[in-house]
Amino acid sequence: MQLLLARLFAIISIAAMGAEPFVKVLHTFQQNRYELRRYSGWLGERHKFQPGFWLGMVGVLVGATIWIILPFSDLTKLLLSGIFNVVVLVFFYLFVPKKTAIKPLRWTHRVLRQALVFVLLWLGIYLYAIAALPLGLYSYLYVIVLVLPWFLLYVVALLLMPVEKLVWNHYLSLAKKKLSTMPDLIKVGITGSYGKTSCKNIAQQLLSQHFYTLMTPASYNTPMGITITIRSQLEKLHQVFLCEMGADKVGEISYLARFVEPKYGIVTAVGPQHLNTFGSIENIVKEKMALIELLPADGVGIINKDNQYVREYPLQCLCELRSIGILSGDVDYRATDITYDAAGSRFKVVTSGESYDFSTGLLGEHNITNILCAIALARELGISWEDLIIGVKNLSQVEHRLQIKQINGYTFIDNAFNSNPAGAAMSLEVLSRMPGKRIIITPGMIDLGAQEESANRNFGKQMKGKADEVILVGQNRTKAIAEGLAEIGFDEKHIHIVKSVRDGFALVYKNFTTSDTILLENDLPDAFSS
Repeated sequence: MQLLLARLFAIISIAAMGAEPFVKVLHTFQQNRYELRRYSGWLGERHKFQPGFWLGMVGVLVGATIWIILPFSDLTKLLLSGIFNVVVLVFFYLFVPKKTAIKPLRWTHRVLRQALVFVLLWLGIYLYAIAALPLGLYSYLYVIVLVLPWFLLYVVALLLMPVEKLVWNHYLSLAKKKLSTMPDLIKVGITGSYGKTSCKNIAQQLLSQHFYTLMTPASYNTPMGITITIRSQLEKLHQVFLCEMGADKVGEISYLARFVEPKYGIVTAVGPQHLNTFGSIENIVKEKMALIELLPADGVGIINKDNQYVREYPLQCLCELRSIGILSGDVDYRATDITYDAAGSRFKVVTSGESYDFSTGLLGEHNITNILCAIALARELGISWEDLIIGVKNLSQVEHRLQIKQINGYTFIDNAFNSNPAGAAMSLEVLSRMPGKRIIITPGMIDLGAQEESANRNFGKQMKGKADEVILVGQNRTKAIAEGLAEIGFDEKHIHIVKSVRDGFALVYKNFTTSDTILLENDLPDAFSS
């Protein structure tokens, strides 16, 4: 009886350590958009930094040592193993640093299905191992508890794939049916490697003066996010549907364009994002421009000719085209005489030989580009220049996109949702024009494939003369930025490395004043911030 209780003590004490990796695996898969390819990339690059992995290895070695070396009875060894397990458990939960999640795990129906299958599989493997392993090898249960979950996720995802497909097809058919009942709905597709969310928000504010408008919320730009928006928010009274369309692999924009069937389409800009899944910049350009090519003959496509990839792409479309730009002269809507400071931006819009003066609280040339796209759309829908001038002046700042914020008396430029080279360069330009010391907090950029390291290194080089203090989030994550800073001779005394964005904020509050300006450039999901 004593031996049985000691065995249970050892088994349960090890199993108790499984809760943390169980939640961590599900959270990581969710942050990788439930895609095994993205998850595999994360696992290969970052799992080596997970403390639970090494703790599992230590547990195996110590447990094996107890059974091989110590000259005690099985009962005593089991008790010693159990005590060691409890010590490890306490250490793991109390002393191994745990970050507060920026985006906590959302227990959706999909995650709950994954959790159920996960627990059943894990429990089956654990119980089988208990029955199969001799007492002296019980320490190997650490591997099942702390290491196996990261790989068991593949089995869970593959088993649930048919179920998720059925669920998805059901919701998709409901969304399509709802759209078919609204033939007069003006549908606008908005895509691009960057700028699409800002453009969507700006267009929403300008069009809402005259139309009952619905836009996909936040970054709900995936097939499932768009389907949820249509099913839960689209009403018969809506006149315009602004649909942001995101993609990180070939075929997704074409799929969304055929699903929503927009009459109007906007491509904001194209650049090297999601190269890990797209494979090449050529694939990205072709995919984004598919939105314009799939518009109907009576539709209108709006493109940004300042973007080289957009400008040089051999478009084959039936719809009419409207072009916008700042640098390009041969466009339908051009912004000129641009000035900006901490209060916002001022510029002129030149079109058809006429010129109109605009001002806005939004910062940066890329926001002016987004405003031009929205103006071009609004003009197609009949909104007057007078109303557009007032609407642009009253635009509220787009959350997390060069958004000026006052936090605890400090001035922050919140560009947390940016993760592309062009946007990063523009944010540094905006920072350079701000008063006081200029401080940047950044973990760098991800999802740039083979270009990621060079892009981050160049980002570091671009900080010369534009930032006085650099706070890098994650030592491993930001090595390339640090290398770029070293190449330009940036003073190491003014480079700080912290573990999290929150630590960066604490550093700001401790060492700088409210007369300084802090740029928060990109804020990676928890899984990518090591």
